[in-house]
Amino acid sequence: MFGATQSSNRMNDFEVASPPDDSVSALEFSPSTLPSKNFLIAGSWDSSVRCWEVEQNGATVPKSIKSMGGPVLDVCWSDDGTKVFMASCDKQVKLWDLGSDQVMQVAAYDGPVKTCHMVKGPNYTCLMTGSWDKTLKFWDTRSPNPMMAINLPERCYCADVEYPMAVVGTASRGLIIYSLQNTPSEYKRQESPLKYQHRSISIFRDKKKEPTGYALGSIEGRVAIQYVNPANPKDNFTFKCHRSTSTSGFQDIYAVNDIAFHPVHGTLVTVGSDGTFSFWDKDARTKLKSSDAMDQSITKCGFNSNGQIYAYAVGYDWSKGHEYFNPGKKTQIFLRSCYEELKPRIN
Repeated sequence: MFGATQSSNRMNDFEVASPPDDSVSALEFSPSTLPSKNFLIAGSWDSSVRCWEVEQNGATVPKSIKSMGGPVLDVCWSDDGTKVFMASCDKQVKLWDLGSDQVMQVAAYDGPVKTCHMVKGPNYTCLMTGSWDKTLKFWDTRSPNPMMAINLPERCYCADVEYPMAVVGTASRGLIIYSLQNTPSEYKRQESPLKYQHRSISIFRDKKKEPTGYALGSIEGRVAIQYVNPANPKDNFTFKCHRSTSTSGFQDIYAVNDIAFHPVHGTLVTVGSDGTFSFWDKDARTKLKSSDAMDQSITKCGFNSNGQIYAYAVGYDWSKGHEYFNPGKKTQIFLRSCYEELKPRIN
């Protein structure tokens, strides 16, 4: 898979055709229920959601595009891979049926919708959405009213779902873990181990494939590995990343924009405002690989369902303010063959 390289990026990775016109805010591969094909969707600040088919040779074929009434903040797939949900600053979530290419509204809020995740349980399936209006809602997408609404202490900044667990990170460094069995309910609240605002969160599983904890990334170049119920308090730890020492001897510190766990190996990737990605083995507490720095930030990343392909989006994340925005630099999405590079370190 992935033959000769054909790309302008510093890691010689494959460039996705026809990228969005603005920075990528969400990036998701199709689920394993579509085993013979790989589709990639990207939501963008240009208010669009795009879909590509990724071919075996690494080429990407643009399939379709849909627009929302404001910047898109998150996207997710339905469990069967036939539909895409799109959450936007226009205070709505819409369902895009890929087969018919039709779009319909499935959720409404009083503020921008920051996160959307599919919940697939043995006795129910629903959509979980979190908003800056300080609510978390669960939807049967056939009904205009939510199945359940939960008031959050603050605005929803990041979330992840791995049934039967959900974790939500809010403003003011709040962290709430939910049990999704039977009906969603709060399981526990945890104090953030990071001193600064968190931006990214990703649940990890144990050797039995049960979700047991999460990685939390902050704007201050740091990631926390947190177990929900640690066997030993020392199992929880934090590590520094996305930092560089300048020529003057000061350390430049960058935000951790996204975190993703490899679906087979359980290792992880972090991407940052410094324009790099790094592969990590959390169990061995070691770095597996770092990329060269791109000429812009890396805003989002993800793996396909079998862990063969790693995707990451390069674009400006405004971390240095408007004076560093260069309209001549375009948003790009790259694909990398990654299975071997993310194998755990053998002790």
